[in-house]
Amino acid sequence: MFEATLAGSLPKPAWLAETDKLWPQWRASGEELQQAKRDATLLWLKAQEDAGLDIVTEGEQSRQHFVHGFLEAVNGIDFEHKVEMGIRGDRYKAMVPQVIGPLSLRGRVHAMEAQFARAHTTKKLKFTLPGPMTIADTVADRYYGDKVKMAMAFADLLNQEARALQADGVDIIQFDEPAFNVFLEDVPQWGIAALEKAAAGLTCTTAVHICYGYGIKANIDWKGSLGEEWRQYEKIFPAIAKSSIKQVSLECYHSHVPPHPMALLQGKDVLVGVIDVASDEVETPEQVADTIGLALQYVPKERLFACTNCGMAPMKREIAVRKLAAIAQGAALARQRYG
Repeated sequence: MFEATLAGSLPKPAWLAETDKLWPQWRASGEELQQAKRDATLLWLKAQEDAGLDIVTEGEQSRQHFVHGFLEAVNGIDFEHKVEMGIRGDRYKAMVPQVIGPLSLRGRVHAMEAQFARAHTTKKLKFTLPGPMTIADTVADRYYGDKVKMAMAFADLLNQEARALQADGVDIIQFDEPAFNVFLEDVPQWGIAALEKAAAGLTCTTAVHICYGYGIKANIDWKGSLGEEWRQYEKIFPAIAKSSIKQVSLECYHSHVPPHPMALLQGKDVLVGVIDVASDEVETPEQVADTIGLALQYVPKERLFACTNCGMAPMKREIAVRKLAAIAQGAALARQRYG
C-alpha cells in the first residue's frame, strides 16, 4: 500500500545548471555536459533510494524544460526564431519555438537517460514525457493550421519514444498534461484521444499527471484567481476514468482542490499529491499520512500512491531532499495507521 514516488522533475545541482529556475542555463557543453547530466542523474537516483521512495525517476536532469526537452529532437520545429505567445490559457507569456513543417523524430529522444537510469537502480523506474495537448499549447503553429491535427502528430512521435522507453526497461511511462486543467472542454473532445494515441500499444504501466503547475509566481497568481474551490478535476476526471490510462497523478495537499473528485477515478491508481511544491516548508510524516487518510475516503488503499503535487525542478536542492524523505516516512506512517 501507499507506494511512495514523485511527479517527475528534481532540482538540478549547481554544477550542472543554474539553480532555482524553471528554465536554467547549462554550466557546460558538449561531452562535459553529457557527463554532468549522467552524474546528476546518478546523484538523484541515490537520493531517492536513500529517502525510501518505492518508484524513482531520473529527475529530468537532462532536460532544460519538461516540454522543450522532447521538442529538441523533433524535425519541423524552428528553435532559432522563437516568438512570444500566451500559454496555458494566457496564464503567462513564454518564448516558444515555431512548428514550420511536418513533424518527425530525428531518432531516439531519451535513450541515454532511460538506459543509464535503468542500469543504476533496481527500483521501479518511471519516465515522464510531455502530453500532446500540453505540447500543442507550448509551440506556435505555422504549418498545420489545426491544433488538434498538430497534437495528434505530436502524439505519434510520443508513442514512438514511449515504445522505445518501454524497451529500455522503463516500468511506468507518465504523460504530463497540465493543459488538461485549462482547456476543460477540449479534454473529452480530443485531449483524451490524443493521450490514448501517445500511449497506444504500451504494455507497461501508463500514467497521466494533471496539476496546477510548478511553484512559480505565474502559477501561484493564477491559483489565487480560481476562488475558494478549484473544480477543474471534477470536469475532466469522468473522461479520464473511461480511458485506458492506468494511473492518474493529481494535486491535493495545500490546495483548494476538493478531495471528492478522486472518487470519479474508479478503477485507476491514484497518485495523491501529499507534498506542496510551491512552499519551502517541509511536510511532516504526520501531515503526509493525514493527506493519505483524507484520500482514503475516496480511493481504495491498494490503489493509492503517495506523490508530489507537481515537479520539483525550481526548488532548492536541500528542500527537495527533505521533502522526498517526508513522502516515504509519511507513507510508512500511513501503512501503520491504515494497514
